[in-house]
Amino acid sequence: MIINNWFDAARLGMFIHWGHSSQQGCELSWPLVGGVFSLPFCQDIPVEKYHCTSNTFNPQEYKPQEWANLAKSLGMQYAVLTAKHHDGFALFHTQESEFSIASAPYKKDIVREFIDAMRSEGLRIGLYFSLSDWHHPDYPAFTEADKPYRFDQLPQPTPEQWERYIQFLFNQIRELLTNYGQIDIIWFDGSWERTPEQWQTQELEQMIRDLQPNILINDRLPNCGDFATPEQFIPPQPPKHLWETCLTINESWGYNPDDCKFKSSRQLIHTLCEVAAKGGKLLLNISPMGNGKIPPEQLERLQDIAEWMSKNSESILDTIPGLEPWQFYGPSTRKGVRASRAGGNRIYLHLLMKPYESISVRGIPIKQIKSVYVLADSTSLDFTSRCAIMDSILNPNPLGELTIDVPESVIDPFVTVICIDMES
Repeated sequence: MIINNWFDAARLGMFIHWGHSSQQGCELSWPLVGGVFSLPFCQDIPVEKYHCTSNTFNPQEYKPQEWANLAKSLGMQYAVLTAKHHDGFALFHTQESEFSIASAPYKKDIVREFIDAMRSEGLRIGLYFSLSDWHHPDYPAFTEADKPYRFDQLPQPTPEQWERYIQFLFNQIRELLTNYGQIDIIWFDGSWERTPEQWQTQELEQMIRDLQPNILINDRLPNCGDFATPEQFIPPQPPKHLWETCLTINESWGYNPDDCKFKSSRQLIHTLCEVAAKGGKLLLNISPMGNGKIPPEQLERLQDIAEWMSKNSESILDTIPGLEPWQFYGPSTRKGVRASRAGGNRIYLHLLMKPYESISVRGIPIKQIKSVYVLADSTSLDFTSRCAIMDSILNPNPLGELTIDVPESVIDPFVTVICIDMES
């Protein structure tokens, strides 16, 4: 397993689900197989109709530098683009197939433009790549006759077809990891359709490590992976090792105007706070339209998050989990040993609910507390402390209870963050 310090400290990333089908205002890939139970707004589109927009994809409003600027304003540290989804259409120039952006009216290499823009803002680069390919004839391609999609009854290739497909698969991954400089994450998906032996995962992982020694591989390459990827939820107990949860802003991954079930800005910020408090990363998805612009409903929420982060990012970025649940009823973080400014002695309390008049923090060294204040504007807060009577007399550094007054005037409409600074 690769241990990568930048990813260990990361807390927020941008996921981008985009492809030629975004012109149709539909989910990526799944409509061509008739939809799936986990995507409630997914349409059922005939295979030929779904694929036909690969011939018209010309996103003239695609401005990756604007995406990169937005990601930077949100405090995001990395971004992951769907270089190829299950529908097989490559957003990069590939020598292995004509089913790519090079054959579409747009012509230019979307992946290269994305990478250049994100790098210019200092973001790490991730590429999503689907192992399954519902367009490739040797996979074999999914047809109308194969509907409805069944996870236990999928079209099967001949041995000769599979040998050719595996060569194609390896060659495309080699292109992505050879032609674009350093790639920080390869984010696999689609592995459920074949066995690890069919995917030749050991050989594939070795090739990836040889080409990109510092790359991180997610856990969706079977029997491999440097980090876990729970989807659309926060684990009740955080995984023991590195983990990242990927989350949509509505209920769809791709641009889908039929799906108006958007999470509120408050809900998204609460999720970010909870993920950070559990030591994870939030990979928040955007769904560009067919022309390359981000839908206004998503942009509005992203701007709200950016505004909140402009005042509170210190409590999220480069932090480690803070207090235990019994110590404080809400998410909390603290600065890790790398953050010399706070020296590891600053605790951040995230108030997801409005307090009545005060909040309590238990089991902390009360004689070491220097100050308590609101992170956003440094407003000092009154506090009192207490501990067992004999501890206060005999123990020079007792653990006790801290009560913090929180007036209505300091409450943030999304999440109020309170700092506790302590002596070394």
